Amino acid sequence: MVRVRFAPSSTGYLPIGAARSALFNWLFARKIGGKFLLRIEDTDLQRSTDESTRSIMEGLEWLGLDYDEEIIFQSDNADKHRTAARKLVEEDKAYRDFTPKEARADKTVKQDIVDRARAHAAEGVDHRSNPYRDLPKDESDRRAAAGEPFAIRLKVAREGRSHFSDIVYGEQERGFSEIEDLVLLRSDGHPLYNLSVVLDDIEMGITHVIRGQDHLTNTHKQILLYQAFGKEVPQFAHLPLILAPNKAKLSKRKHGEVVSLTTYRDRGFLPDAFVNFLVLLGWSPDTTQYAADIVLANQEVRTNLEPGTEILSRQRLIEEFSLDRIHKSNAVFNFHENDPRHWTDDKALWMNAEYVRTMPLPELLPMVKAELRAEKLWREEYDDDEREWFEKAVDLIRQRFFTLKDFSLQGRAYFSEDFDLEEAAVRKNLLKESKLKELLPTLADRLDEVEPFTAANVEAALRAFSEEATVKAGLLINAARTMLTGQAVGPSMFEVFEIIGRERSVMRLRSQRPWHEFS
Repeated sequence: MVRVRFAPSSTGYLPIGAARSALFNWLFARKIGGKFLLRIEDTDLQRSTDESTRSIMEGLEWLGLDYDEEIIFQSDNADKHRTAARKLVEEDKAYRDFTPKEARADKTVKQDIVDRARAHAAEGVDHRSNPYRDLPKDESDRRAAAGEPFAIRLKVAREGRSHFSDIVYGEQERGFSEIEDLVLLRSDGHPLYNLSVVLDDIEMGITHVIRGQDHLTNTHKQILLYQAFGKEVPQFAHLPLILAPNKAKLSKRKHGEVVSLTTYRDRGFLPDAFVNFLVLLGWSPDTTQYAADIVLANQEVRTNLEPGTEILSRQRLIEEFSLDRIHKSNAVFNFHENDPRHWTDDKALWMNAEYVRTMPLPELLPMVKAELRAEKLWREEYDDDEREWFEKAVDLIRQRFFTLKDFSLQGRAYFSEDFDLEEAAVRKNLLKESKLKELLPTLADRLDEVEPFTAANVEAALRAFSEEATVKAGLLINAARTMLTGQAVGPSMFEVFEIIGRERSVMRLRSQRPWHEFS
């Protein structure tokens, strides 16, 4: 059976790059009928926190990426990792390195290894020149028993090449001469990444390792460990990187909250929409099989999408997903750090708006309810006597919204009298024409007599009044929109009147708010 894993470190929030790796693993497992497992790599004791672990769990839950079997915490396996490294020493596949800690700078050992390997490769230095590599076993045992500190290193063969076939990037090769003897255990007994990840993957029975392209070089080292332990090497599929607009690697340290998955949850994105957006960062479906239709909740709804654009339901993604359609080229995540209107990728916002606008109403309503409740705009009547009104209101106003937050911000006037008037809308639609101050209360009187208070009847009354007052109907429509909703644009104004209702519409038209607040 196919078994894949997502193995984030618990040293911060869940970034979208890691979330995409989780998604690709999850889709592959669900497509094949395999298992998707979760392992928290929490061995960095100084940086790992319970808060980070909760953030990871919340992010996966929000995306709907359910995992199989119990969660694994890597720190629980540290003793097993130490035992395995010592066994390699006994088998003469690894050795104790008694180089003094100060000379090795253990706190930066990984970077030190990389730097020295590059320098030695350029200079033609033999990586096997460590004086302790061929230390007689009895002397090594004696020094260890005497309490002399040591690291444990893997003995990498002097000649030969490491090679594997990556599902995405094809054949990969690297000479052993380019690989330094790997440090498996630090002198303080702390297992290092390559040892821990291989042993955990072996114990978990992982058959496919799907992870970022930046792990390609690690893979050669890890294959050596699989071979040293006499275990079958899993298949590898490395994912293209996600780059920032300047083509640098997207980084939570450099780019902040825009990279955090929970940012999108908290700013009103829909899980299915964000899954749809994430999967297209480095993967594409076979667009020859179907037209550019929007597919939501297993229902196909025709829409005027951009040519070649695909909006796919979660079920369709599972059906379509395959590792051979992962791109080799890196994906670019476009955002503008200093532009609040384009704070994230425009495609992500557009896609989320498509979901808000077209998803089945019964699926959207609970999400809107949660948003209104969080902003103290929810009334229990919306679940009872005013249920029909609530459904109609949400269905009307969602057409121009991008996120769930819009229901409590731009849509606030539908649910509360405590809403803001946009200054630009007021100055454009109200203050430019002084006679509106008198016309709107009179219009309110006329509308107060409309029976029944429907969009069609309100429209007839407003147009009749505009002729009587010898003003254009558009002047009254635009002014009424700003008075009723605080904005300059929105749904059909006559439907807005009907949703807002007679009492609130008349009250707002009679108010003098704009002249009090902006004159």
